[in-house]
Amino acid sequence: MSVTFLIRRLFYLVLTAIVVSMIVFGVTQVLPANAAQMILGEYATEEALAVLNARLGLDEPAVVQYWHWLSGALTGDFGTSLRTSQPVAPVIMEAFGRSALLAGFSLGLVVLISIPLGAVAALRRGRATDLAVSFVSYLGVSLPEFVLATLLLVWLAGPSVGLFPASGYISFLVDPLDALHHIALPVITLTIILTAHISRMVRSEMVDTLGSDFVRAARLRGLSRRRVIVNHALRNSLLPAITVIALDVGYLIGGVIVVEEVFSFPGLGRQLILAIQNRDLPMLQAGALVMAMTYAVANLLADLAYAALDKRIQFE
Repeated sequence: MSVTFLIRRLFYLVLTAIVVSMIVFGVTQVLPANAAQMILGEYATEEALAVLNARLGLDEPAVVQYWHWLSGALTGDFGTSLRTSQPVAPVIMEAFGRSALLAGFSLGLVVLISIPLGAVAALRRGRATDLAVSFVSYLGVSLPEFVLATLLLVWLAGPSVGLFPASGYISFLVDPLDALHHIALPVITLTIILTAHISRMVRSEMVDTLGSDFVRAARLRGLSRRRVIVNHALRNSLLPAITVIALDVGYLIGGVIVVEEVFSFPGLGRQLILAIQNRDLPMLQAGALVMAMTYAVANLLADLAYAALDKRIQFE
Protein backbone atom coordinates (compact mmCIF):
# COMPACT_ATOMS: atom_id res chain seq x y z
CA MET A 1 0.00 0.00 0.00
CA SER A 2 1.49 3.33 -1.04
CA VAL A 3 2.36 5.97 1.56
CA THR A 4 0.69 8.67 -0.53
CA PHE A 5 -2.59 6.76 -0.53
CA LEU A 6 -2.46 6.35 3.27
CA ILE A 7 -1.59 10.02 3.88
CA ARG A 8 -4.42 11.17 1.64
CA ARG A 9 -6.94 9.00 3.49
CA LEU A 10 -5.68 10.23 6.88
CA PHE A 11 -6.04 13.82 5.68
CA TYR A 12 -9.65 13.12 4.72
CA LEU A 13 -10.23 11.62 8.17
CA VAL A 14 -8.94 14.75 9.92
CA LEU A 15 -11.00 16.98 7.64
CA THR A 16 -14.09 14.87 8.33
CA ALA A 17 -13.46 15.13 12.08
CA ILE A 18 -13.34 18.94 11.92
CA VAL A 19 -16.52 19.21 9.86
CA VAL A 20 -18.35 16.71 12.06
CA SER A 21 -17.35 18.56 15.23
CA MET A 22 -18.76 21.79 13.76
CA ILE A 23 -22.03 20.10 12.83
CA VAL A 24 -22.40 18.39 16.22
CA PHE A 25 -21.70 21.59 18.14
CA GLY A 26 -23.92 23.68 15.87
CA VAL A 27 -26.89 21.31 16.07
CA THR A 28 -26.75 21.04 19.84
CA GLN A 29 -26.54 24.82 20.18
CA VAL A 30 -29.90 25.36 18.48
CA LEU A 31 -31.70 22.80 20.64
CA PRO A 32 -34.32 24.29 22.98
CA ALA A 33 -32.30 23.79 26.16
CA ASN A 34 -30.46 26.19 28.43
CA ALA A 35 -27.69 24.66 30.53
CA ALA A 36 -27.89 27.26 33.30
CA GLN A 37 -31.67 26.93 33.49
CA MET A 38 -31.41 23.16 33.79
CA ILE A 39 -28.81 23.38 36.55
CA LEU A 40 -30.58 26.02 38.66
CA GLY A 41 -34.15 24.98 37.88
CA GLU A 42 -37.12 26.77 36.36
CA TYR A 43 -37.53 29.16 39.29
CA ALA A 44 -33.99 30.57 39.12
CA THR A 45 -33.64 34.35 39.06
CA GLU A 46 -32.24 36.25 36.11
CA GLU A 47 -29.24 37.35 38.19
CA ALA A 48 -28.38 33.78 39.13
CA LEU A 49 -28.75 32.64 35.52
CA ALA A 50 -26.50 35.46 34.32
CA VAL A 51 -23.80 34.58 36.86
CA LEU A 52 -23.88 30.88 35.93
CA ASN A 53 -23.91 31.62 32.19
CA ALA A 54 -20.80 33.74 32.67
CA ARG A 55 -19.09 31.03 34.73
CA LEU A 56 -19.88 28.36 32.11
CA GLY A 57 -18.89 30.62 29.22
CA LEU A 58 -22.39 30.50 27.72
CA ASP A 59 -22.47 34.27 27.31
CA GLU A 60 -19.51 34.18 24.90
CA PRO A 61 -19.87 34.13 21.09
CA ALA A 62 -20.63 30.73 19.54
CA VAL A 63 -17.22 30.62 17.82
CA VAL A 64 -15.43 31.08 21.16
CA GLN A 65 -17.63 28.43 22.79
CA TYR A 66 -16.88 26.03 19.94
CA TRP A 67 -13.14 26.59 20.31
CA HIS A 68 -13.27 25.94 24.05
CA TRP A 69 -15.31 22.78 23.49
CA LEU A 70 -13.09 21.50 20.65
CA SER A 71 -9.84 22.18 22.50
CA GLY A 72 -11.26 20.37 25.52
CA ALA A 73 -12.45 17.44 23.39
CA LEU A 74 -8.98 17.09 21.85
CA THR A 75 -7.55 16.64 25.34
CA GLY A 76 -10.31 14.24 26.39
CA ASP A 77 -12.36 16.80 28.32
CA PHE A 78 -15.99 16.88 27.13
CA GLY A 79 -17.23 18.99 30.02
CA THR A 80 -19.55 18.13 32.90
CA SER A 81 -22.86 16.32 32.67
CA LEU A 82 -25.87 18.50 33.43
CA ARG A 83 -27.73 15.47 34.75
CA THR A 84 -25.15 13.98 37.13
CA SER A 85 -22.63 16.85 37.53
CA GLN A 86 -19.89 14.32 36.74
CA PRO A 87 -17.24 14.53 34.00
CA VAL A 88 -18.66 13.39 30.66
CA ALA A 89 -15.58 11.71 29.20
CA PRO A 90 -15.35 8.70 31.61
CA VAL A 91 -19.08 7.98 31.27
CA ILE A 92 -19.04 8.20 27.47
CA MET A 93 -15.89 6.13 27.09
CA GLU A 94 -17.22 3.45 29.43
CA ALA A 95 -20.48 3.28 27.47
CA PHE A 96 -18.52 3.32 24.20
CA GLY A 97 -16.37 0.42 25.41
CA ARG A 98 -19.46 -1.66 26.17
CA SER A 99 -21.00 -0.88 22.78
CA ALA A 100 -17.68 -1.64 21.09
CA LEU A 101 -17.60 -4.98 22.87
CA LEU A 102 -21.13 -5.73 21.67
CA ALA A 103 -20.21 -4.58 18.17
CA GLY A 104 -17.01 -6.63 18.09
CA PHE A 105 -18.70 -9.90 19.01
CA SER A 106 -21.59 -9.24 16.62
CA LEU A 107 -19.42 -8.17 13.69
CA GLY A 108 -17.05 -11.09 14.16
CA LEU A 109 -19.92 -13.57 14.02
CA VAL A 110 -21.46 -11.75 11.05
CA VAL A 111 -18.25 -11.95 9.01
CA LEU A 112 -17.69 -15.62 9.92
CA ILE A 113 -21.27 -16.57 9.00
CA SER A 114 -22.47 -14.23 6.25
CA ILE A 115 -19.53 -14.42 3.82
CA PRO A 116 -19.42 -18.26 3.61
CA LEU A 117 -23.22 -18.33 3.59
CA GLY A 118 -23.43 -15.90 0.68
CA ALA A 119 -20.68 -17.71 -1.21
CA VAL A 120 -22.34 -21.12 -0.80
CA ALA A 121 -25.69 -19.69 -1.93
CA ALA A 122 -24.06 -18.25 -5.05
CA LEU A 123 -22.23 -21.48 -5.88
CA ARG A 124 -25.50 -23.43 -5.49
CA ARG A 125 -27.69 -20.90 -7.22
CA GLY A 126 -31.25 -22.10 -7.70
CA ARG A 127 -30.80 -25.19 -5.53
CA ALA A 128 -32.26 -25.98 -2.13
CA THR A 129 -29.30 -24.44 -0.29
CA ASP A 130 -29.69 -21.15 -2.15
CA LEU A 131 -33.43 -21.06 -1.49
CA ALA A 132 -32.91 -21.77 2.22
CA VAL A 133 -30.30 -19.02 2.57
CA SER A 134 -32.51 -16.59 0.66
CA PHE A 135 -35.51 -17.39 2.86
CA VAL A 136 -33.54 -16.87 6.07
CA SER A 137 -32.01 -13.66 4.70
CA TYR A 138 -35.36 -12.20 3.70
CA LEU A 139 -36.74 -13.14 7.11
CA GLY A 140 -33.87 -11.37 8.86
CA VAL A 141 -34.18 -8.26 6.69
CA SER A 142 -37.94 -8.00 7.19
CA LEU A 143 -37.87 -8.21 10.98
CA PRO A 144 -37.26 -4.85 12.73
CA GLU A 145 -34.76 -4.84 15.58
CA PHE A 146 -37.32 -4.37 18.33
CA VAL A 147 -39.49 -7.23 17.01
CA LEU A 148 -36.63 -9.71 16.75
CA ALA A 149 -35.19 -8.61 20.10
CA THR A 150 -38.56 -9.01 21.80
CA LEU A 151 -39.15 -12.45 20.25
CA LEU A 152 -35.74 -13.69 21.37
CA LEU A 153 -36.27 -12.17 24.79
CA VAL A 154 -39.61 -13.93 25.27
CA TRP A 155 -38.38 -17.22 23.81
CA LEU A 156 -34.80 -17.67 25.05
CA ALA A 157 -35.05 -15.69 28.28
CA GLY A 158 -38.62 -16.67 29.15
CA PRO A 159 -39.57 -19.08 31.91
CA SER A 160 -40.14 -21.96 29.47
CA VAL A 161 -36.56 -21.97 28.09
CA GLY A 162 -34.56 -19.59 30.28
CA LEU A 163 -31.24 -20.08 28.51
CA PHE A 164 -30.09 -16.48 28.90
CA PRO A 165 -30.70 -13.61 31.32
CA ALA A 166 -33.27 -11.08 30.12
CA SER A 167 -31.20 -7.98 30.83
CA GLY A 168 -28.15 -6.59 32.54
CA TYR A 169 -24.41 -6.46 31.95
CA ILE A 170 -21.47 -8.11 33.67
CA SER A 171 -17.90 -6.97 33.05
CA PHE A 172 -15.55 -9.50 31.45
CA LEU A 173 -12.99 -8.52 34.09
CA VAL A 174 -15.34 -9.77 36.81
CA ASP A 175 -16.61 -13.04 35.30
CA PRO A 176 -15.94 -13.79 31.58
CA LEU A 177 -18.41 -16.68 31.36
CA ASP A 178 -21.20 -14.75 33.05
CA ALA A 179 -20.40 -11.75 30.86
CA LEU A 180 -20.79 -13.88 27.71
CA HIS A 181 -24.04 -15.22 29.12
CA HIS A 182 -25.45 -11.68 29.57
CA ILE A 183 -24.26 -10.36 26.21
CA ALA A 184 -25.47 -13.38 24.21
CA LEU A 185 -29.01 -12.22 23.40
CA PRO A 186 -28.05 -8.73 22.10
CA VAL A 187 -25.27 -10.33 20.03
CA ILE A 188 -27.61 -12.96 18.58
CA THR A 189 -30.15 -10.27 17.67
CA LEU A 190 -27.63 -8.08 15.87
CA THR A 191 -25.93 -11.05 14.20
CA ILE A 192 -29.19 -12.28 12.68
CA ILE A 193 -30.08 -8.83 11.33
CA LEU A 194 -26.68 -8.00 9.85
CA THR A 195 -26.01 -11.51 8.52
CA ALA A 196 -29.17 -11.25 6.44
CA HIS A 197 -27.97 -8.02 4.80
CA ILE A 198 -24.37 -9.03 4.13
CA SER A 199 -25.06 -12.59 2.98
CA ARG A 200 -27.50 -11.27 0.36
CA MET A 201 -24.90 -8.74 -0.77
CA VAL A 202 -22.14 -11.36 -1.06
CA ARG A 203 -24.44 -13.77 -2.92
CA SER A 204 -25.56 -11.15 -5.42
CA GLU A 205 -22.05 -9.90 -6.13
CA MET A 206 -20.58 -13.38 -6.39
CA VAL A 207 -23.25 -14.53 -8.85
CA ASP A 208 -22.27 -11.60 -11.09
CA THR A 209 -18.55 -12.23 -10.60
CA LEU A 210 -18.80 -15.94 -11.44
CA GLY A 211 -20.22 -14.99 -14.83
CA SER A 212 -17.57 -12.37 -15.58
CA ASP A 213 -14.91 -12.65 -18.28
CA PHE A 214 -11.89 -12.75 -15.96
CA VAL A 215 -13.33 -15.70 -14.02
CA ARG A 216 -13.93 -17.59 -17.26
CA ALA A 217 -10.39 -16.72 -18.33
CA ALA A 218 -9.03 -18.06 -15.03
CA ARG A 219 -10.86 -21.33 -15.61
CA LEU A 220 -9.53 -21.59 -19.17
CA ARG A 221 -5.98 -21.14 -17.83
CA GLY A 222 -6.45 -24.39 -15.93
CA LEU A 223 -6.60 -22.95 -12.41
CA SER A 224 -8.19 -25.17 -9.79
CA ARG A 225 -11.83 -24.61 -8.84
CA ARG A 226 -10.82 -23.62 -5.29
CA ARG A 227 -8.32 -21.04 -6.53
CA VAL A 228 -10.79 -19.55 -8.99
CA ILE A 229 -13.48 -19.24 -6.34
CA VAL A 230 -11.30 -17.92 -3.48
CA ASN A 231 -8.69 -15.79 -5.28
CA HIS A 232 -10.84 -14.44 -8.10
CA ALA A 233 -14.59 -14.70 -7.52
CA LEU A 234 -14.82 -14.27 -3.74
CA ARG A 235 -12.06 -11.67 -3.50
CA ASN A 236 -13.78 -9.36 -5.99
CA SER A 237 -17.23 -10.06 -4.53
CA LEU A 238 -16.13 -8.76 -1.11
CA LEU A 239 -15.56 -5.17 -2.25
CA PRO A 240 -19.20 -4.02 -1.98
CA ALA A 241 -19.65 -6.08 1.19
CA ILE A 242 -16.78 -4.18 2.84
CA THR A 243 -18.69 -0.93 2.40
CA VAL A 244 -21.75 -2.43 4.07
CA ILE A 245 -19.65 -3.85 6.91
CA ALA A 246 -17.98 -0.46 7.47
CA LEU A 247 -21.38 1.24 7.70
CA ASP A 248 -22.56 -1.51 10.03
CA VAL A 249 -19.70 -0.71 12.43
CA GLY A 250 -21.13 2.75 12.98
CA TYR A 251 -24.60 1.28 13.25
CA LEU A 252 -23.43 -1.20 15.87
CA ILE A 253 -21.67 1.45 17.98
CA GLY A 254 -24.45 3.99 18.23
CA GLY A 255 -27.39 2.87 16.19
CA VAL A 256 -28.40 -0.13 18.30
CA ILE A 257 -30.39 2.07 20.64
CA VAL A 258 -33.47 -0.15 20.37
CA VAL A 259 -31.54 -3.35 21.07
CA GLU A 260 -29.71 -1.82 24.02
CA GLU A 261 -32.98 -0.50 25.41
CA VAL A 262 -34.81 -3.83 25.06
CA PHE A 263 -32.06 -5.74 26.85
CA SER A 264 -31.16 -2.89 29.26
CA PHE A 265 -27.61 -2.94 27.93
CA PRO A 266 -25.67 0.10 29.26
CA GLY A 267 -24.01 1.08 26.00
CA LEU A 268 -23.56 4.31 24.07
CA GLY A 269 -27.01 4.17 22.49
CA ARG A 270 -28.74 3.92 25.87
CA GLN A 271 -26.56 6.71 27.22
CA LEU A 272 -27.69 8.96 24.38
CA ILE A 273 -31.34 8.22 25.19
CA LEU A 274 -30.75 9.45 28.74
CA ALA A 275 -28.95 12.54 27.43
CA ILE A 276 -31.82 13.40 25.09
CA GLN A 277 -34.48 12.81 27.74
CA ASN A 278 -32.67 15.06 30.22
CA ARG A 279 -31.40 17.62 27.68
CA ASP A 280 -27.87 16.88 28.81
CA LEU A 281 -26.07 18.80 26.05
CA PRO A 282 -22.44 17.99 27.01
CA MET A 283 -23.27 14.28 27.13
CA LEU A 284 -25.20 14.53 23.86
CA GLN A 285 -22.35 16.38 22.14
CA ALA A 286 -19.76 13.85 23.28
CA GLY A 287 -21.90 10.86 22.30
CA ALA A 288 -22.73 12.25 18.87
CA LEU A 289 -19.07 13.09 18.19
CA VAL A 290 -17.91 9.61 19.22
CA MET A 291 -20.53 8.00 16.98
CA ALA A 292 -19.61 10.19 14.02
CA MET A 293 -15.89 9.53 14.43
CA THR A 294 -16.60 5.80 14.64
CA TYR A 295 -18.24 6.03 11.20
CA ALA A 296 -15.26 8.01 9.87
CA VAL A 297 -12.67 5.53 11.18
CA ALA A 298 -14.73 2.59 9.91
CA ASN A 299 -14.80 4.13 6.44
CA LEU A 300 -11.04 4.70 6.59
CA LEU A 301 -10.53 1.02 7.40
CA ALA A 302 -12.89 0.15 4.55
CA ASP A 303 -10.78 2.25 2.15
CA LEU A 304 -7.63 0.45 3.32
CA ALA A 305 -9.32 -2.94 2.90
CA TYR A 306 -10.47 -1.91 -0.58
CA ALA A 307 -6.90 -0.98 -1.49
CA ALA A 308 -5.59 -4.28 -0.14
CA LEU A 309 -8.09 -6.31 -2.19
CA ASP A 310 -7.90 -4.22 -5.37
CA LYS A 311 -4.52 -2.64 -6.06
CA ARG A 312 -5.96 -0.43 -8.80
CA ILE A 313 -7.77 1.70 -6.21
CA GLN A 314 -4.49 3.09 -4.86
CA PHE A 315 -3.68 4.67 -8.23
CA GLU A 316 -7.06 6.19 -9.06
